[in-house]
Amino acid sequence: MTSPSFSTPAPSVPGTPSGSPAGWPLHDPTVRGFASDNYSGVHPEVLAALAAANGGHQVSYGEDEYTERLSDVMKGLFGASAESFPVFNGTGANVVSLQSLVPRWGAVVCATTAHINVDENGAPERVGGLKLLAVPTEDGKLTPELIDREAWGWGDEHRAQPLAVSLTQTTELGTRYTAEEVTAIAEHAHSLGMKVHMDGARLANAAAGLGSDVRAFTSDAGIDVLTFGGTKNGLLFGECVVALAPETAHALKYLRKMDMQLASKMRFISAQFLALLEGGLWLRSAAHANAMAQRLRSAVEGLDGVELTQPTESNGVFAILPDGVADRLRERFRFYDWDPARREVRWMCSFDTSEDDVDRFAAALREELGR
Repeated sequence: MTSPSFSTPAPSVPGTPSGSPAGWPLHDPTVRGFASDNYSGVHPEVLAALAAANGGHQVSYGEDEYTERLSDVMKGLFGASAESFPVFNGTGANVVSLQSLVPRWGAVVCATTAHINVDENGAPERVGGLKLLAVPTEDGKLTPELIDREAWGWGDEHRAQPLAVSLTQTTELGTRYTAEEVTAIAEHAHSLGMKVHMDGARLANAAAGLGSDVRAFTSDAGIDVLTFGGTKNGLLFGECVVALAPETAHALKYLRKMDMQLASKMRFISAQFLALLEGGLWLRSAAHANAMAQRLRSAVEGLDGVELTQPTESNGVFAILPDGVADRLRERFRFYDWDPARREVRWMCSFDTSEDDVDRFAAALREELGR
């Protein structure tokens, strides 16, 4: 694909202030952390695309040239039947996607660790009006056998009907599904009359890690609708719902507005995605984040007292630390507890994580372990 070509920004309006407000930035740009890939800023190429798309007037609510071009790019990635719907955020994307698959009496089978189950404050159930049937997994990944634990009771008016499966790629535990695994799940779900949703908040990390065409583990594998993440991969804001089944696209046209996810100035979401997708920035950035996580894993896995709990297949490292080490280390680098009961923590890398960031973090961890 070619690099994005945007129009030249319009001149500033006379009488408006230029530059940053006095005293900005308000934060220390040298501070680094490993808490979340949401902590990073906006990729410079994405900021440039936003500025370039800012000149003049464009039709609102998705009838702009950037959204039209994004539609063509998404078809190139996922197939001619793919229909794209830019939205504001990940939770909204998941709610809209699941609603397009499931009626009011329906339920969605997911992993207990799934973002829709743990981190969206009940939005799929309260806003989406559907029930989640969560299945425990060791690595965040569902299998046909695990799905069968909740895929039953069709026709029973006393039970929410299991009509969809939701996968996260990559999972909340940093693991990823292969194309063969996704295909097996989709074929099994479809044989039961169920649809399949993929939460792709870190879809780029999966594609970069698998080294395969993204279509192989999405549209070709039988996914019905997916959310394409952008915020965790260098966007200012924005995700994109991609319908891979025609009936899903028809529903999304109305659900997006109903769920308050229809952007009036949609060109600014679409322009960001174009900056990511045209020219391969999305894969380069994700591959870098993955590589930094591998560098971090290599630096800490031999340390006495550090127990790595999951394979590092994307941009996250999960580890159990000795008592007190995490709290002391957090005085220098912010990161989150994953399972406080067993002292398990999560370290996330981003598109702008540097080798020096990783090396300084690993050195600080060694110091705290030596106390």
